[in-house]
This record gives sequence, C-alpha cells and structure tokens, in this order.
Amino acid sequence: MSLPAPAPDRTAVVTGASSGIGAEFARELVRRGHQVVLVARTESKLAELAAELGEGAHVLAADLSDRAARAGLLGRITELGLEPDILINNAGLSTLGPVHASDPEAEMRMVEVDVMAVVDLCSRFLPGMVARGRGAVLNVASTAAFQPLPGQAGYGAGKVFVLSYTQSLSAELKGKGVHVTVLCPGPVDTGFGETAGFTKEQADEALPAFMWVAADKVAITALDGLASGKLVVIPGVGNKMGAAFAKMTPTRLLLPVLARQHPGLK
Repeated sequence: MSLPAPAPDRTAVVTGASSGIGAEFARELVRRGHQVVLVARTESKLAELAAELGEGAHVLAADLSDRAARAGLLGRITELGLEPDILINNAGLSTLGPVHASDPEAEMRMVEVDVMAVVDLCSRFLPGMVARGRGAVLNVASTAAFQPLPGQAGYGAGKVFVLSYTQSLSAELKGKGVHVTVLCPGPVDTGFGETAGFTKEQADEALPAFMWVAADKVAITALDGLASGKLVVIPGVGNKMGAAFAKMTPTRLLLPVLARQHPGLK
C-alpha cells in the first residue's frame, strides 16, 4: 500500500477543501480512517465541512496565492500535534479568454495557486515524509495536461507543469517510502467552470456527456490510484480515450479544433 496508515498523530492535508473534489477527498479520507486538515480561503465553508466530518477534521484557512500563508502552513499543522503523511494539492483556479484580453493580476494569481503552491508545498512537506520513510502526495492536474488549451492558455500550461513535475518527483522518491500520484480529471460538475467565467451549458456544448465524472467518483478513483501506487490517474473511460487521442494527434491539427470549441473564445 502506498497510502500511509491512519494514526492519532498523523493527518492528510487537503487544499482547496471547501467544495468540489477537495471536499470529496476529505470525506473519503475520513471514511478510510484518516484525520484531515482542511485548507482553503473561506473559513466558514471549511468549518461547515469539518462539522460534518467530525473531530478528526481540522480547519486551517489560508490563501494559497499568498506566499507567506503557504510558508506558514506546515508549522500550523505541527502545532496541532500532527504529522502530515498525506498531501493532496487540489487547490486550483482558472481564467477564461484570450491572453491579449486578460487581467494580469488574475493571471498571476492563477499561476501562484495552480503551479507555485504545488511546488512550494511539495518542497516543504516532502523533507519530513522522506525523513520518516513514509508519505504520499497527490497533485491534481487535468486532462488539459495532454494538449494545449486556447481560451485557458495559462491554466492548461500550468497543468502540463504539474504532470511533468509529479512524474519527475516519482523518480526522485523511488525507494524512499514516499509515493506520488498525479490526478488528471476531465470535466467535473463542481462549479469550477462558473467561477472561471463560463456556464455549465457552455461546457456541455464543448464537452460530450460521456466525459463528465461525478466529484465523489473522481476522489475515490484518485485515492485508490494513490493507494495502489499508480503514477497517473485519469478517471473515466472517455477521458482516458480523449487524453490518448490528444497525445497522438499533431498539434497543428488539434489547435484549430480546440480553439473553435472553447467557450472562452466565442
């Protein structure tokens, strides 16, 4: 098993835990006997989830676009008397539309959360895991990691980074008792798209129904993959096929189709 066993002084840290896949990760980890540290910006939402999950859930509100907040997170966890044996880098956001019409501040905040936070937290949490000889990290990318994404250029490129970064970590950590997995989900109905700026109806038009996977199923599939030592997890047969197709198709042929379909460019 690549997932460390639960213990009273151990915990799983879930970022972006206030809703969507992050909340489902927390629920499933608690079902499997783990304590959880819930991390997101909105403390009230985290507190509501913690009340549902019980005394093994701990709330640590933090804005992961803030470098000082990220730097202090590990210390706040150890002050609770807990060792973080599992880290789930789930927090993420996206902008929408062409880069030439973008808000630079929004673009940089996206990079801070989607890319910098993953690197920052891995760099801070992995030394302790390696020293203890046990640990597991799940980094959340996307099927966007297998293709360019005009209309969400920064988001897609960030997920390419997360995929490559996690693959490299897996080689570095071989034989050290710490396993890493990268989750590459396709479309999930979590409100993520609405936050980015496009409606569920627009997403449904761009992405066929068979590619959508429920958030709870994504979380279960990801944790099962992490527990079994898989490096890359893609939930749903349709998304596995889509990722394979994107990798095989020449970019010059793929780009016009992707640009034409994306709601951010209409």
